[in-house]
Amino acid sequence: MTILPAFVTICGCAATEQEVPVAVRIANATPAVSVTARGETTPVGTSNADAADDPAIWRDAADPARSLIVGTDKKAGLYLYGLDGKTRDFLDAGRVNNVDLKDGVAIGGGDGILVAASDRNDIAHAKIALFRLDPAMARLTALGKVDGGSGEAYGICLGRDESGLSAFIVLKDGTINQIAIDASGATPTGTIVRTMKLGTQAEGCAVDDRTHILYVAEEDVGLWRFDARAGGSTVPTKIAAADGKNLVMDAEGVAIAPMGDKDGYVVVSSQGDNAYVLYRLSDDSYVGRFRIVDGAVGGSEETDGIDLMLGDFGPAYPGGLFIAQDGHNAAAAQNFKLVAWDDIVKALGLPN
Repeated sequence: MTILPAFVTICGCAATEQEVPVAVRIANATPAVSVTARGETTPVGTSNADAADDPAIWRDAADPARSLIVGTDKKAGLYLYGLDGKTRDFLDAGRVNNVDLKDGVAIGGGDGILVAASDRNDIAHAKIALFRLDPAMARLTALGKVDGGSGEAYGICLGRDESGLSAFIVLKDGTINQIAIDASGATPTGTIVRTMKLGTQAEGCAVDDRTHILYVAEEDVGLWRFDARAGGSTVPTKIAAADGKNLVMDAEGVAIAPMGDKDGYVVVSSQGDNAYVLYRLSDDSYVGRFRIVDGAVGGSEETDGIDLMLGDFGPAYPGGLFIAQDGHNAAAAQNFKLVAWDDIVKALGLPN
């Protein structure tokens, strides 16, 4: 009698990504350098579950050490953390999956920080839940919801151009609706201005406001880019395939490190082998891979959402901050790991 390994299925089909041990996926993938996190957040409140999902960073230019992080517990609501990782606020918002934010947005008669989350409380009809972030009080306030289209809300990212602010909501089936957001009145409004489509399940996205390019990860297929302008083409261009080498499916969170007029990096969570992949923005070329390993705090595995912002974040993060959701946080509930961008640059040998 032949004893089959636990991950092998008795069928004529090929083994799925989930059936291949992580150690094998890591061995088959392109080598990745190692970095360690300098901090971590308090775990989310939902324990023993896949709960923490996506972070968004707000940088306080006047006092970088007072910057804040918004993170989702996709079964409960939104957390607000300081750079020390401690919880500043929690807002019960139900099943919000991904989150993004923009500063300098017209909100209720003044300028403020707008937070947008993909709302999955109704899986048949997507919503975008909007909030105001008050950095002085470290508080989140619900503003209302706008229509995201038919289907289950999954990913979300915000972009801004001469026409105003848009939310790009990625539905679970790969549909992407671009929604013009107006939060200047007493109640926010949203209008679907166009729809794009990828063939299968997609989630993570990010917009480069300099070049007006939308980046979207199709989980089992790879990384794509679209024209982010309302009047632009809806035809996607593939940047990288989830080929099991540079990018190992699932391709999950997406973040951007902008440099100069149009250069920098787009970073993608290579969830299948617990790594993160960089591609150059100017020509879509592969740059390198890194992992967050155990150090002063634990490493990160099976990362969903990520965020990245360059600039001074105080003594611990002087060149920028990278945040990754940690799918396995030892015996605790899931949380988010904080990594200095300078450490990633050094490990990959990137130019400063």
